[in-house]
Amino acid sequence: MSWLFGSSSGSAEKTPASVATQTPAAEKPKPCCVCKDEKTTRDDCMLFSKSDDPTQECKSVIEQYKACMAGYGFKV
Repeated sequence: MSWLFGSSSGSAEKTPASVATQTPAAEKPKPCCVCKDEKTTRDDCMLFSKSDDPTQECKSVIEQYKACMAGYGFKV
């Protein structure tokens, strides 16, 4: 009748699996939490650019941001 009322052994089996799946995700930081300075510099360059093509003007800053994100395993 443990299937009717549940058993503590069934929930105990599920707990380690959920903790194991959370551990790798906890080791990798969220994209919003890394490279904040580079992101701010990139955004400021793009927003306040006076040129017709801000992408070309800010290319070095964009590359620095991409390199920083790649260091954490993110593709931008």
